[in-house]
Amino acid sequence: MHIPSMQEVVSAEEWQLRCDLAAAYRLVAHYGWSDLVFTHISARLPGPEHHFLINPYGLMFDEITASSLVKVDQDCNKLVDSPFPVNPAGFVIHSAIHAVREDAGCVLHTHSRAGVAVSAQKCGVLPISQQSTFVLGSLAYHDYEGVALRDEEKPRLQADLGTANYLMLRNHGLLTVGRTIADAFLNMYIFENTCRIQIDAQAGGELVMVNPQILQGMAGVMKKATAGQGANLAWPALLRKLDKLDPSYKT
Repeated sequence: MHIPSMQEVVSAEEWQLRCDLAAAYRLVAHYGWSDLVFTHISARLPGPEHHFLINPYGLMFDEITASSLVKVDQDCNKLVDSPFPVNPAGFVIHSAIHAVREDAGCVLHTHSRAGVAVSAQKCGVLPISQQSTFVLGSLAYHDYEGVALRDEEKPRLQADLGTANYLMLRNHGLLTVGRTIADAFLNMYIFENTCRIQIDAQAGGELVMVNPQILQGMAGVMKKATAGQGANLAWPALLRKLDKLDPSYKT
């Protein structure tokens, strides 16, 4: 399907956001976290209106391009014409978070096998890996209320998330928040690996827990471990990987 380029239609700032968000969709597909067409990533556009970009519902994540992303307002009205609908459950979740988290430049949600498996465990995330220590420093939980189609769930979702950057949706999957698209992606990379490691470790012998004292101040540890650059340390390399695999995300 031919999608006309939006590069000359939108601002340079919005175009860069579109390219980065399309890259995030391609990377989620590359790392095997996608669930056909049924999960979603959003990026908030600059301005007080809380407009954001989200995936065209019906495209696989490895098909998404910068120009195909759909721009919507807080009432799910399309702000630019698009032949694609918006995932209604995706809209409820993302609009709820963008409405109350000014720092949420990007919200990323997955239904990966390991993520859903841990979300169904009463214990939740266990402190058994280095990866888990970063997640546990900013983790919240939200109980399952069925497919997220009802606006009445929004206040509970917002309250449960609070100021956390990692949210485990019980019996459902994983969600991360980031100041930038790169931040949300790196958070999800750590969250996904935390869950995969936990499921693998539980298949073996007795588990060794991380000393609770180590869990303190993990935000500062992450900053030091990434040479003060946070997600920006890995993001350019991830984009280079995509450019080698298929640069069409930027169209």
